[in-house]
Amino acid sequence: MITQVNNHKSHYTLVDLIDSSGPFTILRRALDIAGLSVMLSASGPYTLFAPNDRAFAKLPKGTVEHWLRAENRSDLLSVLKYHIFPGLASSADVGTMSHPKMLQGQATFITKEGDRIRIDGSNLIGVDMVSSNGVIHMIDTVMQPWHE
Repeated sequence: MITQVNNHKSHYTLVDLIDSSGPFTILRRALDIAGLSVMLSASGPYTLFAPNDRAFAKLPKGTVEHWLRAENRSDLLSVLKYHIFPGLASSADVGTMSHPKMLQGQATFITKEGDRIRIDGSNLIGVDMVSSNGVIHMIDTVMQPWHE
């Protein structure tokens, strides 16, 4: 089920919304470590498919800790950039996309069945959290880019 959270323009940045709009403590820490908080606090627009803390908890044991180590920053950066679309996409827009290219460089896939929207197998569970520099859609699974 998709919950529309907010559909009005905000004076908050994406990072401000992450700080104030839900269970995003792991994501916030990861964005800081990866150096992406500054970008998501600046101009945009960006669309962030934000995994909540429960999404991170579903990962195999040790995965988050691995990503958060300094020597694995490039892995963390790749995963996080795979959650960022360089442009503004409301939930209505996302529902019409099929293979958007993410900031990380790879295209992901989106499916829509009725009111249910999935991106790379992850359900959108909270949508249209609008900020001054983009929009956040909460997802229930951490997406991972493929590696050759």
